[in-house]
Amino acid sequence: QVQLVETGGGLVQPGGTLRLSCAASGFTFRSYTMRWYRQARGKEREWVASISRYDTYYADSVKGRFTISRDNVKNMVYLEMNSLKPEDTAVYYCNRADSWGQGTQVIVSS
Repeated sequence: QVQLVETGGGLVQPGGTLRLSCAASGFTFRSYTMRWYRQARGKEREWVASISRYDTYYADSVKGRFTISRDNVKNMVYLEMNSLKPEDTAVYYCNRADSWGQGTQVIVSS
């Protein structure tokens, strides 16, 4: 059974930094591309970043500010978020194919 558990969200001031974590279990982690999505209130869920075995990909809105990484020993995927903006406020979700975590709330506000 695939399980994805996100942690690390919270309240941060504009320009601040947060690191989200996703603990994965129930599948051969290293074989799968992992993704982060986010959903702001009243908006559709949008893709943020992906990491395959060798490559990373980012939405234009976060490129240069966010970094996705993975640890194939610990079965973890991370999202380092720098220079945060109020428009980054959303619930952030970890994703593998059609499996989703419960999400972690990020609020960027002064």
